[in-house]
Amino acid sequence: MTEIDLSDPDTYLEGPPHDYFTELRASDPVHWQPTGDGGGYWAVLKHADVETVARQPLLFSSAARGVVLEDLDGERLEQMRGMLLAMDPPKHRQVRKPLTPRLTPRAVSGLADSIRGICADIFDSVEGREEVEFVNEVAGPLPTRVVGALMGLPRADWERIHHLAERVTHGQDPDYAEDSGGAATATTEMGAYAYDFAVSRAGREPDGEGDLTDALLAVMDPVAFATLFIQLVTAGQDTTQTMLSSGLLALLDHPDQLAALRNNPSRIPAAVEEIVRWANPLHYFRRTAMTATELRGTKIRKGDAVAMYYTSCNRDEDVFADSQAFDITRTPNKHLSFGQAEHFCVGVHLARLEGRIFYEQLLKRYTTIEQAGAPRRLRSNLNNSYKEMKVALKPR
Repeated sequence: MTEIDLSDPDTYLEGPPHDYFTELRASDPVHWQPTGDGGGYWAVLKHADVETVARQPLLFSSAARGVVLEDLDGERLEQMRGMLLAMDPPKHRQVRKPLTPRLTPRAVSGLADSIRGICADIFDSVEGREEVEFVNEVAGPLPTRVVGALMGLPRADWERIHHLAERVTHGQDPDYAEDSGGAATATTEMGAYAYDFAVSRAGREPDGEGDLTDALLAVMDPVAFATLFIQLVTAGQDTTQTMLSSGLLALLDHPDQLAALRNNPSRIPAAVEEIVRWANPLHYFRRTAMTATELRGTKIRKGDAVAMYYTSCNRDEDVFADSQAFDITRTPNKHLSFGQAEHFCVGVHLARLEGRIFYEQLLKRYTTIEQAGAPRRLRSNLNNSYKEMKVALKPR
């Protein structure tokens, strides 16, 4: 077996190394991956083992060293620790608490008409074009606008926030890293925007229940709000954009599945689940072992980095029949793309609603959707996404 460096962003430029993951699941499922700086980490590749790590947040900490493979400097680590994804209990539960009531299935269902309207506006904006860049012109605007509406951000700011979110999440790609200072500068700029926005809300009397910003500022100060804001915007932006664009590409690459979806739109919710399993938006999240332990017989030392690889565990043969196949009728579908246990995605119901409505509206509006060139992947060891995908959309 030829070894592949799972930490190298270049490894994923031609797509995830699924054959390599398959071999490792069979031969070395808790795999030591050396890194270029002389260190390394444990790549956890089996579904059951990813669940084991996720279900023990005090043993496998997200706050200790953050959730990315790269060791962050003190300032960036503290900034990440202000985000839900890098909090351990009990802090994680305390910060998550005001978010939960606003993001239940019942609560987000009230956004359905707004999401349909946003989809219509996006499709109208590319009407009449022979060729459309789908990632940034069609898929990308939806999550930013939905979060903007949810948090009460001024419409005039939505485009700015969208571009900042892209720079924050795409920092490993040279097309973005050299843009106005890259991810670090964009993160600082977004945090400053959120702080100023929070301060501007001081003394506001919300209408009725108010928006998500009102709910958060009732329990946190502007500094804490600004850090959490960065995650709410960037996580929703990147993962949903990937779900929509990579999902369309999966359907185009499997025309039988696309035809089945057109013939029976009631399958769209199940298709969304298969999309996030088969084209999971994130390759991994990191944890740090707080004490010495074992995983599948492998000794893990205190302080070792451990990466839960969703790109591997979502195709684990022990869990998914014909695991490499894209099947919109798959049931059950126990993918882990939305996380597990303590860190199960707080926005999962909103993401599912966005996906369902987007595909409903897309397939209803366009009788034919075709690729108009080879898609280009984002250079990243974290984000499993495309940065360009040209398509031809032919309306009814």
